[in-house]
Amino acid sequence: MLTAGVVCWGSHGTIMCAPSQQRDHHEFEAALEAPYRLDTGGAPARVTLRFSQPGGEAAVRWRLELVDPAGRVLRRWRGRAALRDGAASVTVPVSAPSVAAAGAPGPHRLRIRAEPMDARGRTRGAEAVAQHWDVALAPPARLAMPPAGAAAAAAQALPYTVYYGNLHSQTSHSDGGGALDHCEGAQAPQSAPFGPDDAYEYARVHGLDFLLTSEHNHMYDGSEGTEPAADPARAKALYQSGLSAAAAYSAAHPGFLALYGMEWGVISNGGHLNILNSNELLGWERNGAGELLADTHTAKGGYAALYTLMRQRGWLGQFNHPKQSQFKVRGKALGYSEAGDEAMALCEVMNTSAFSTNTTETEGFRSNYEDSCVRLLEAGYHLAFASNQDNHCANWGMSYTNRTGVLIPEGEALTMGSFLQAIRARRVFATMDKQARLILTANGRLMGERFDNSGPLTLEVRHLNTAGVGASALSIVAGVPGKPGSSAPLPGAAAVTTITPEPGEHFYYARLTQEDGKLLWSAPVWVRQR
Repeated sequence: MLTAGVVCWGSHGTIMCAPSQQRDHHEFEAALEAPYRLDTGGAPARVTLRFSQPGGEAAVRWRLELVDPAGRVLRRWRGRAALRDGAASVTVPVSAPSVAAAGAPGPHRLRIRAEPMDARGRTRGAEAVAQHWDVALAPPARLAMPPAGAAAAAAQALPYTVYYGNLHSQTSHSDGGGALDHCEGAQAPQSAPFGPDDAYEYARVHGLDFLLTSEHNHMYDGSEGTEPAADPARAKALYQSGLSAAAAYSAAHPGFLALYGMEWGVISNGGHLNILNSNELLGWERNGAGELLADTHTAKGGYAALYTLMRQRGWLGQFNHPKQSQFKVRGKALGYSEAGDEAMALCEVMNTSAFSTNTTETEGFRSNYEDSCVRLLEAGYHLAFASNQDNHCANWGMSYTNRTGVLIPEGEALTMGSFLQAIRARRVFATMDKQARLILTANGRLMGERFDNSGPLTLEVRHLNTAGVGASALSIVAGVPGKPGSSAPLPGAAAVTTITPEPGEHFYYARLTQEDGKLLWSAPVWVRQR
């Protein structure tokens, strides 16, 4: 077994080794924990900044800003923190400005920018992490939406059933499945006690309708590097055993959908994406005899070729925790390809800490990737938003209340077929509240659809929360495919908003903030205005 941090390859009995790039899940992360309401009776609100980089740099440099809805910075804080055992946290007292000083009306935003530094204070070109969350400077008023009864009736009038689940998790088939009493990070590949069957049972018992176990494609040799003595037959058989376990569990538990797939790629100079329905193990690693440790070869970092293969095979994908330097196509980060547009259906707009051991759905380390998802939409991708947990510990779906919501036609069972059909149609929304749903229609056309339009366009937002939590803010974000930087909220958006778009291509999606600060994102609609 080779040591972590070394990558080896070989053929015809010759093995060559070199230091690897940054190990997966050893990347720098930053998160912002803030109460939704900054008004705390005159006392400053406690805002916590959390940073982690297992085995990484010595310190972090950070900046926190309070920004009004027009993008103006009202207040700014800066600092540095030492990383101890790969982690640090900083508490910043934040006082809400007066209404007169609050800038433009509407929800404000706290955002951070952080980057790791070595012991000499150098950033060494590391990508900065940016995060943001909405905050209220005063008690939020309930947004003027249709009356609860009418909203409920309208939601029920749509001929779909909503199913909630998690499309990003790992088990002992790669570096997940860690026991909660000592799970502090990624597990050594294939070392943990809990596998796919355990994950599906845990998720089903705790109320999820579906769970995808998405195993790292390059860990089927049982190594974070490459194992020269690895047996290709064993690696391929392990992947097939996961597919069989998911199918058997679904068959034995009608109403719950067990999914098994892979998380393809590496984070450093790459990017993780999930393939939801591949019956083949994809990889680039070879053992000491030059044998491929996968069913089908895919070049490491070769996203354009991967998208082409996915389109040929009919596989569907999800961009996982996307950063703005990742997923390069022809050298361009978040680059567009026609094959990728057809194959990639989802973008993970938020997730929780991959290493959370929380089982009460209260995890505070949460990350927001809306900016990167919007850049992908602007590049031309047709993506719905997903909200997942990236569980590596044995708490599948229970670290927080967030879920991915999928709309299945009424009368159809939740099966692999109906699920994939919904994903292809982008009938999906992302929510931080498992008791809430958000649906957008445009001239009666359901979110996820692409259509031609002439004349006015009426965008209608339907929000339903079965616990009675109302909405406090609503944005309808408009953008132009193929035009970077074009996205912005429509002025004066309401539950029903009528506009007449300029001729050309457009996308629109709804982002709603509940009274408790939890966010929901609809899938977009794509409109060609004549």
